[in-house]
Amino acid sequence: MQYRQFGKTGLSFSEISLGTWAMGGMWGPRDDRASIEAIKTSLDQGVNFIDTAHIYGYGHSESLIASAFKEAKKKVAIATKVPPKNLEWPARHDTRLVETFPKKHIIEHTELSLKNLRTDNLFLQQLHVWSDSWMTEFDEILSAVEQLKKQGKIQFFGISINDHEPNSALKAVESGCVDSVQVIYNIFDQSPEKELFPLCQKLGTAVIVRVPFDEGSLTGLLTPTTQFHDKDWRRHYFAPSRLPEVCARIDKLNFLIRNEIKTLSQAALKFCLSHPAVSTVIPGMRKIEHVKTNCTTSDGLLFNRDELREIKKHAWERNFYQHD
Repeated sequence: MQYRQFGKTGLSFSEISLGTWAMGGMWGPRDDRASIEAIKTSLDQGVNFIDTAHIYGYGHSESLIASAFKEAKKKVAIATKVPPKNLEWPARHDTRLVETFPKKHIIEHTELSLKNLRTDNLFLQQLHVWSDSWMTEFDEILSAVEQLKKQGKIQFFGISINDHEPNSALKAVESGCVDSVQVIYNIFDQSPEKELFPLCQKLGTAVIVRVPFDEGSLTGLLTPTTQFHDKDWRRHYFAPSRLPEVCARIDKLNFLIRNEIKTLSQAALKFCLSHPAVSTVIPGMRKIEHVKTNCTTSDGLLFNRDELREIKKHAWERNFYQHD
């Protein structure tokens, strides 16, 4: 496992880290025992950063992390997220901060996450959605963050950016008040490269990459006839009318599988790691075999300029989160 500096924190974390949304729910049947084993295996593979959120099963994924740590007797950096008070994803840019992240709400949810995780301190607390329109009321957020830091309940503060809207957080990054941003970045959505990544590099803001597999398409395991479980939200994301085009575009990426890259999922992760702005990538991994396969991607071998130039041709601007 390779490690990278996490912004200006002075700390380094594994290039491949652990995302836990699927452990909390919404991705079909849950297997808590398998999730705990996957967490423990990730620690054995060198993962030292785990991302979660209260909304992932309303504390369920946080509790699973606590159980895994108790069994493994290891502690790593935990990043969690405060859900918006109005429970709206993505954030609407015409809402007021009082509707989403008032001070009391941030503090109460941080304390709830600490209880679920059975710990006294979080490495990173994040807001689960963001709009730069809230910068006019940002003192409300900073007041909560400063109080939590003073009480020793959090070390650092970040934001999770709206789906496919990397430029909606440029003002927050420019302010210097956020230690990290979490953003969608993958072979299809390369948009953060234009403005967000250069700005983060300039100011030393850590970048957490989410959705490296485009919710599963970039694993190469989907077919035009794939059927999702009734409890798997992706049956809407990959509506039957969308799957043929998704799979056709995936087929054009087979050139990425060669030598040390055995699977498309490894290629997808290696693409993310090939950008120097990226601090860590957080694929969701509920099974031991997925953990082992994905962690081997962190081998220090990145795509070269010619390869990245070819990958750039496969960028695909669309938003499947906005249902038809």
